[in-house]
Amino acid sequence: MAGKKVTSSDVAKLAGVSQATVSMVLNKKYNVSFSKDVVRKVEEAADELGYVLPKRKARREERREKLLVIISPNLTNPYYVMLLQGIESRAAEQGFGIFVCNTQRDLDLEERYLKMIPSMNPHGIIYMCNPSQCFMERVENLSKRIPVVVVNNQNEKLNVDAVELDNSKLGRLMARHLLELGHRDVAYIAPPLTVRQKQRSKRVEGFLKEFKNAGLGDHVIIKAADEQIDRDVPGIDSEYRIGYDLTKELLKERNDLTAIVGLNDMIAFGIMDALYDEKYKVPGDMSVMGCDNTLFAKVKKVSLTTIEHFVIYKGMDACDIIMKKISSRTKKYTEIEPVSIYHVEYEPKVVVRGTTSYPRSDRRQKNHKKD
Repeated sequence: MAGKKVTSSDVAKLAGVSQATVSMVLNKKYNVSFSKDVVRKVEEAADELGYVLPKRKARREERREKLLVIISPNLTNPYYVMLLQGIESRAAEQGFGIFVCNTQRDLDLEERYLKMIPSMNPHGIIYMCNPSQCFMERVENLSKRIPVVVVNNQNEKLNVDAVELDNSKLGRLMARHLLELGHRDVAYIAPPLTVRQKQRSKRVEGFLKEFKNAGLGDHVIIKAADEQIDRDVPGIDSEYRIGYDLTKELLKERNDLTAIVGLNDMIAFGIMDALYDEKYKVPGDMSVMGCDNTLFAKVKKVSLTTIEHFVIYKGMDACDIIMKKISSRTKKYTEIEPVSIYHVEYEPKVVVRGTTSYPRSDRRQKNHKKD
């Protein structure tokens, strides 16, 4: 081949493959699968002929957009907006843009986005919740080619990087706070507790377990919304309506409750409004508690007691893990690509504000003693 410029077609002939295969193998297009034998033949043929990739193709790769794909179950709950804020702020610092895929907890939509991802060629993927069970294997396979981080429920078994959330612990903290105040008869209001939404069930189970340990398991009423709600496209007030409507039902059924808990802050806001409409004083007649410490929980006229589990920091950490994986794949210190699984978890804390206090009977006894 002396005196003649070696081309990719020369490599293809020697390796016995197509010119397109040569291009994809040598440009390391990992979203296309080739057998080890084909890769070996192409690489050996290129070495034998002294073939070097044209600089023009290298420049094209350098111009690839620095993109992260974010998969969210919805954007109506401020929790996911806070998580997204953490991701976006860290991504911007590193010069990355983000593309948000809102699945609205619809399996067909989630599958559609997963099929689109390889053609988008992102540098990383962040799931802001657990992938649906039927897509777990697909997500794990995807993580072998593209860094994937899941902000997940700790109890799920995933072989991918994760920023973990122990939902059971959140439930236990909520219960412990009410038990320490002396509450015995309480209710827990939740969205649909389906198999697909294990993280919700874990939060409820943790709450119930703490009351059972205190010998008060049969004093807890669990009131969950109908499964149909998860099948509908969520409205901006869906979770608020769950809290409001189920509280109205609850008050018709029971008059001995001293506290009502919402699975998250949005549900707790609905609980509070329903209580106000029924002329209940919070916390005078009924204590209310939420979870997530979203922005509106801090508003003075709301002043919701809730659980802080550092949502924005979790978004930042998810982005940081992606950056570490990108770095480890581009800066080779050994011939073998390192395999690492990161797991990050924050310790949640109760944020006591103005919506929880002693139950009515305890307050009367304390006032009587003062008299």
